[in-house]
Amino acid sequence: MKRFLAATAAAVVCLNTAHAQDASTLARIRDEGMNRSHVLELFNHLTNVIGPRLTGSPAFKQSIDWSAATLRGYGLAGVHTEAWPYGRGWTLEKFTLEMTEPRYFPLIAFPEAWTPSTAGDVVMRPVYIGDLANVDSVKAHASQIRGAIVLATKPQEAFITQDRLQPTEHDQPVPIGAPRPNVAAGPLPRAVLQSTLHDLGAALVLRPSEGTEGTMFVLGNRASTPENSVPSAIVAAEHYNLLVRALQGGSPVRLRANVQTRYYAADTNGYNVIAEIAGSDPQIGDEVVLLGAHIDSWHSATGASDNADAVAELMEAMRILKSLGIAPRRTIRAAIWGGEEEGLLGSKAYVQQHYAGDANARARAKLSVYLNNDPGTGPIYGWYSEGNSAAKALFDTWLTPLKDVGGRRNIIEKIGNTDHLSFTALGLPGFNTIQDYGEYDTRMHHTNMDFYERIKPEELKQAAVTLAAFAYQAAMRQEPFPRASVIP
Repeated sequence: MKRFLAATAAAVVCLNTAHAQDASTLARIRDEGMNRSHVLELFNHLTNVIGPRLTGSPAFKQSIDWSAATLRGYGLAGVHTEAWPYGRGWTLEKFTLEMTEPRYFPLIAFPEAWTPSTAGDVVMRPVYIGDLANVDSVKAHASQIRGAIVLATKPQEAFITQDRLQPTEHDQPVPIGAPRPNVAAGPLPRAVLQSTLHDLGAALVLRPSEGTEGTMFVLGNRASTPENSVPSAIVAAEHYNLLVRALQGGSPVRLRANVQTRYYAADTNGYNVIAEIAGSDPQIGDEVVLLGAHIDSWHSATGASDNADAVAELMEAMRILKSLGIAPRRTIRAAIWGGEEEGLLGSKAYVQQHYAGDANARARAKLSVYLNNDPGTGPIYGWYSEGNSAAKALFDTWLTPLKDVGGRRNIIEKIGNTDHLSFTALGLPGFNTIQDYGEYDTRMHHTNMDFYERIKPEELKQAAVTLAAFAYQAAMRQEPFPRASVIP
């Protein structure tokens, strides 16, 4: 009995000591992240120095090389890039769109990604086909369409004016994804129309965005080539509507346009960056707590909220942990993904190489947890728990010390459309941060307005501290991270 009591007392002392050490380390993490932060420098470099980072572009590769070099400079171990098949890259080299008659007026517009070039300046009266009903009626205007600037859809009269519900404002299930866009109706499915206009020899196709006040949602079709597509651009709805209504009113509208783009085929790989702080525990040091964020963006802005802020926060979290000399029991690994915007390509490639199949069964068992940072902006309030109640209970405990710096609550619901899905598809524990969606769906996400000014410095600091704190607590935990079955 005396031995049992002595052993119990020793265990209690060890437990109390561990809790005290954790509290002390969390305080140090907070102090370093709030008072000696590098996160704004990282964020500025990604957004203002490198700029937009479309996967496969020279700027994307620059961001990969820079982030690897920066993490190496922090003293992290095993810093390397991993290549995966992607395809050719693309950049925009020049673009102008202006109305020259009946008066001069520069138009707010931006070419879609992977669009081919025009044959220099195209100067002419545009052709409006938004009211045509089918392929035959479009082809009936072949002589007008050849070499023309085509206004392809009806005027945009319905707009994205609301963000999705904020996930921390109520206790109800959280709708996932942005409000459904109200895209102006066209005569044909887009792919059919694009192919038809290419065959008819159109010089440039213009479509309106569903954003307001000059905000444009600009994406693209990676399959577009000069051989199968026609140059295309998105126009601010107010300006597109002006052109259509002026034509309908009999005005002699004349436009000048020039789109110059370049494809890159010398390197057809996408890339991820991997770096880590090695685990120190002889028993569980080879288990991995993995943090991730995607570095690629769309091309019409600098991808500040999607997803430069998250990458800067991830890199800063790793810097904090390394600079404090923390020796985590488990390995803490950082992954910076490419190709998320084109379909989670980088994270899927990583999971396929390192975790899928019978040969990787041991690696799957050794992955403790994957923590992803992507949709939304601002401070990290908590985590989507993917239906895993045991994980939520852990997150609730880990969030408590951060309540005074903006931590609010974790929710049991899941979220879609980002890189943790590559892990949960294999039954691996993957989770994503909860952040705000204020103006995210209406003004930032995939728009020409996603710039540095959308993000507040103190929120970057808070998010980096939160990531570092959660990574530390996951790495120091004695028990394995609780797993749940795959959520349908």
